[in-house]
Amino acid sequence: MKVLPMNELTDWNGAVYGPVRTWLKIEGLCVFALSILLYWRAGLSWWIFLGLFLTPDLAMLAYLINRGIGGACYNIVHSYVLPLALVMAAIALGQTGLLPYLYIWAAHIGLDRFLGYGLKYPTAFGRTHLGYLKPTTGR
Repeated sequence: MKVLPMNELTDWNGAVYGPVRTWLKIEGLCVFALSILLYWRAGLSWWIFLGLFLTPDLAMLAYLINRGIGGACYNIVHSYVLPLALVMAAIALGQTGLLPYLYIWAAHIGLDRFLGYGLKYPTAFGRTHLGYLKPTTGR
């Protein structure tokens, strides 16, 4: 399969492209901005924010097992599903002290999306729903 640069994606290689890709990246930027605003309003230390911001990337360690498990773990942690479900549970259960940590998690995901780091396919770390992170040999 011929690998195209990220800005030349087509619909046949499993990645969004064109205006849809742009909208998804803008959506990620909006989630990042909202999460920063909510964290700021919560009044916690920015040192905590900076210290925990990259924590979701620890899921990449699962790639040491294999690509399939690595991709699944990465996608579980880098999807909005878990942090949003936990936000709903925290609010419903009155555990609002958890919210700032969930804002950090959502901010991480939002910035990743804005930068083009999408959900991973099991075929290669660099192959995402937003395109290839860098040109690959098709591994």
